[in-house]
Parts: sequence; C-alpha cells; structure tokens
Amino acid sequence: MSIALNVITGFLGSGKTTLLNRLLQGESLGDTALLINEFGDVGIDHLLVEEVAPDTVLLPSGCICCSIRGELKDALLGLLARRNRGELPAFRRVILETTGLADPAPILATLNNDPQLRGRFHIGLVVTLVDASHAQLQERIHPEWLAQVAAADRLLLSKTDCTEPALVARLRERLQVLNPGAPMLDSHAVHSGEQLLLGEGVRSAQPEVEVARWQLQRVQPVTAQHGAAQVCCLEFEQPLDWVGFGVWLSMLLRCHGERILRVKGLLNVNASQAPIVIHGVQHCLHAPVHLARWPGSDRHSRLVFILRGLDPAQLRRSFEVFARSFAPAPGEPA
Repeated sequence: MSIALNVITGFLGSGKTTLLNRLLQGESLGDTALLINEFGDVGIDHLLVEEVAPDTVLLPSGCICCSIRGELKDALLGLLARRNRGELPAFRRVILETTGLADPAPILATLNNDPQLRGRFHIGLVVTLVDASHAQLQERIHPEWLAQVAAADRLLLSKTDCTEPALVARLRERLQVLNPGAPMLDSHAVHSGEQLLLGEGVRSAQPEVEVARWQLQRVQPVTAQHGAAQVCCLEFEQPLDWVGFGVWLSMLLRCHGERILRVKGLLNVNASQAPIVIHGVQHCLHAPVHLARWPGSDRHSRLVFILRGLDPAQLRRSFEVFARSFAPAPGEPA
C-alpha cells in the first residue's frame, strides 16, 4: 500500500513554520513523517524528546521530523528503508514542507514519474499558505507564487488578522478566480492537521466529496483574467472517447505544460455510466479516478484550466478541432 505525501507550500514569510509548530504540538500528526528543507528553519527544538538518527528527531506527537539535504527521492527512499528495518516508527504518511521559492510541479512529477517512488508513494493534498499582507505584490513579481496557488488543493490565508479587511476580501475573490473550488481557510483558525493535512483528495475513499469542493458543475464556460493568470473553462455535451481525449490532453501538456498551471476535469466517457475525474499540475497528470456516481443530474464533461502565458482562445480552438475525432456529433463520422 502506497504512502500519501502531502505538501505544504507557500511563499517566503507566509507562515509555514508557524503553522507546523502549532500542528506538531497536537496529536493529529502521529504516524507522520515530516520532511523539511532546512533543519534550522523550523523552531522545534523545544519539542524534541529523543534523537533517532542524525538529522532525524522523534516529536512527542509521534511525528518523525527529518531535514532534506539531498534529493527528495533519496530522502523518501531512505525514510522508507529505515521504517522497514524498524529503525523508525511505522509512519503512515509523509508531509513535505517546501522552501518559499519552490514550484510544486517538480515535486509532483518526481512522485509520478520515478519508477522507484511510484507505487510506494502518492500525492495526497497540496496545501498552500498565502500571505494576505503581501499577496498582491508577490503575485505581480514572483511567478512561483502563482504556481503555488494554482497547485493547491487547500488554500490557507495567513496574517488576515493584521491586514485590512477590504484587502483580504479582494484577495479571497482573486484566489477564487485563480483556483476555483479550492477551499479557503484562515491559518490562525486551524488547530488540527486532521482535515487539513491528512486527507487523500481524489485518492480518498470518497473522491466525490473532493470533486464536489471543486464546484465544477457551477463553473461557467467563460474566461477570466487576473494579472498573468487566466482561467479557461470548457464544457462538452457529447460523451468523450477516452483514448482520443487522452491523446489530445497528453499532446497539450507535452507542448504547453509549463503554461498550464492546473487542470481539473469531470468527464462523461463512452461506455461508462459514471464520470472520470482528471487533475494535474503543469506536465504532471495524476492517475484518473473513477467515481461511483455523478454528483448531480448534469452529465456534461467539464474542464477547468489555469493558464499562464497561453491564450485561452488557442486552447479552446485546439479542443474543438480534436473534439471532432474524440466526441463527434450524432451522425457525424469520426
């Protein structure tokens, strides 16, 4: 059984350390291995009770804390090997705290594409902290900020208690456009990692709950623009040929993956009574998930793309051209 890797990301100064310190003092992160980029970045010295190995500590909650001094792959395989040898407690999940300048996409791609990691680990949830006081500036001058927001399954707003309410309200509206359906919480109101960090997203036992949060059925097929990011929504009535659609999407991501920050979709596929869910970040497309049932009466296929530097009209034209082959109209030859 593979182990979920949940990612905590956010720009410099967004409050990742503060959040982790608070969550680590509780009991909800037991059976968890925490990977951090620089050991000194997280002030947890007062929590340490036993040194397990160099750069590895066991916290009172039962959480294992390690620093990453090399590649993520080496860190994960090393943790797993020591777990199997009984040198570390039998953790059931891993939380990775990224650096403030990290783009989450290479992390997700590493887990999806590496044959040694695939099957042993899978992506759970990506949680992005957003500094309400500085988000407007960071969005304008730092492309990493936008990549972190687009990749998020959950958005946590920090410093809302010391930021003008009007600015916070505008930020919420902007985030809602940039990442439709991603739940937003105030970080200071989060006191447990149970729902925030330990979930499996669409890999959970009830993936339709996560899909319902996306609110794809209420997203209109229009394009909205906020700064450098654009959101393009596509809707299609006819059932899709899964193979033909997969060829189009694979080609699209191969050619324009760096400009497609996020894709989410609920698809009506030929020969299937229930929808298929797809989601991905840049070049990395996660394994499709088959839902047990449709979340509502609308059976249209719906796709939401978060774009940067790619004309939504070009994407729409590409979809319409290829749709003639993977979803021909009734009576029209394939």
